[in-house]
Amino acid sequence: MSTQFASVADLEEKPVSFGQLSEHCWAFTAEGDPNTGIIIGDDSVMIIDATATPVMAQSVIKKVRELTDKPIKYVVLTHYHAVRVLGASGYQDAGLEQIIASQDTHDLIVERGQQDMDSEIGRFPRLFDAVESIPGLTWPTITFNGEMTLKMGELEVKIMQLGRGHTKGDTVVWVPSEEILFSGDLVECEAACYTGDAYLSDWPSTLDNLESLNAVKIVPGRGPALETPEQVKDGLKYTRDFVTLLYKSAQEAVAKGMNLKETMALTREAMDPDFGHVYIYEHCLPFDVSRAFDEASGVQNPRIWTAERDQEMWHGLQ
Repeated sequence: MSTQFASVADLEEKPVSFGQLSEHCWAFTAEGDPNTGIIIGDDSVMIIDATATPVMAQSVIKKVRELTDKPIKYVVLTHYHAVRVLGASGYQDAGLEQIIASQDTHDLIVERGQQDMDSEIGRFPRLFDAVESIPGLTWPTITFNGEMTLKMGELEVKIMQLGRGHTKGDTVVWVPSEEILFSGDLVECEAACYTGDAYLSDWPSTLDNLESLNAVKIVPGRGPALETPEQVKDGLKYTRDFVTLLYKSAQEAVAKGMNLKETMALTREAMDPDFGHVYIYEHCLPFDVSRAFDEASGVQNPRIWTAERDQEMWHGLQ
């Protein structure tokens, strides 16, 4: 491992794909960078995850404007992480009326939003292009518990919490009439799962809840859109395998009395063969192992990551 975060060396711009999934749904993806979902309803547009900065949001807006001049009224936050939410203010001039998040996500912003913002900006220089354009934390204007339904003209959109996994506030967006699911980071494809704020013992059952929707297509948090039932099945299995093997490795290490560094070595032995090649694996794994070690040791709620804790953990695992 380097003395610098693995993400600091990730400076190459990723090619963007903008694909139509159904009559109303599109996916904005970029080779393992955070994805954005787009729903174009009868009278308005919804954005699912807002990018990291207002300037970066303009790339999404440009694609939307190639299709429609309807106002972008809604931004949905699938969770609280800075790389997903700090670009929301970029939609203000595009017709933004409401920023929607779960109450749990709101509570996480209150508790640790500033620390996460400082932490992520330090770790991901490329993903925070024009960081000076960020006016501050993004705050939802509407919060919900469990589920809310929104009508975009005749199109019904459900915004739901189906369980904890990536964070306690995880939110998915479901378009029932088209069987399209925007999963946020509860599902990944060809990319590592970041589990620094995760509930690893809950995550597999949450994936079961997602699977029960029988989505025909899924826009994952990272990686290409899953556009066939077979790809959906594979994406859910991939994510389940990643988080299950990670947590199992940590449980084994804790049972053997290993320290964090020893747990990292044991986890690498188990996970590198299947996952070592995927996007952001080297960046995520130290944070993943740290949380898995904590949870296996009985630390129920994830500890807050700060820029200082990031450095301490990273250097401690060299």
